[in-house]
Amino acid sequence: MSDDTLRDWLGEPARQPSDPLRAAREAGRPALPKRFYAEAGVVEAEDGHRLVLDGRPARTPGRRMLAVPQAALAQALAQEWGAQGEVIDPSRMPLTRLVNTALDGVSAQREAVAADIAAYAGSDLLAYRAGDPERLVASQSAAWDPVLDWARQALGARFTLSEGVMHVTQPEQSLAAVQRAVAAVESPLALTGLHVMTTMTGSVLLALAVLHRHLTAEAAWQAAHVDETYQTSVWGRDEEAEARRAARKAEFDAAARLVALTT
Repeated sequence: MSDDTLRDWLGEPARQPSDPLRAAREAGRPALPKRFYAEAGVVEAEDGHRLVLDGRPARTPGRRMLAVPQAALAQALAQEWGAQGEVIDPSRMPLTRLVNTALDGVSAQREAVAADIAAYAGSDLLAYRAGDPERLVASQSAAWDPVLDWARQALGARFTLSEGVMHVTQPEQSLAAVQRAVAAVESPLALTGLHVMTTMTGSVLLALAVLHRHLTAEAAWQAAHVDETYQTSVWGRDEEAEARRAARKAEFDAAARLVALTT
């Protein structure tokens, strides 16, 4: 799923340069657009709750009305727009970016997006375990086994585990169970959030656990990064890696919030 259609309007999310050449390229990018409105608000209309800027309806990059069914989500969008300063900074508007993606892209490609999400079940992060060291093995088990137990009980999906990176074929009935769980997400908005959480963690099971409120977004994020947490404890902190991870976590948190506001 691509958000290329958003870049002309809101630009790309903030990135953390990893080298001087990239920093120079980032510095040469066009300046952020100036804020062109005084007030962001919400009005109720026939197509839902619309975001309005100085009373005028806002539109997506695809020229659709920026309207959502949930009043709380519309208010959250208005808060993002209202919090902008002299310029419009897309890195501080993650919900707006996700909603635009849902309205302009996912709504017209729902089945394809759902299939992309469900496909992660064939190589879900939680099925691939370390053989050593013992502390990492224990950390993975503590974080991942309860989610696998939940998937078995709530979804009817039992997963086969593998040590290392050797591919393991999952039972067809388990893959079908995940497909049904994803297909049951009718809202393009929720499906967009589910897609982002899945791709950012490598685990459709973690994403579904957040959607079903079995896990908090924080717990899911920490579970997805057990290996990185272990490596940090062994080798120490890497400030650049931590900055990149923090930027990704902000996107993940926005996706989890979108799911919470739409389900």
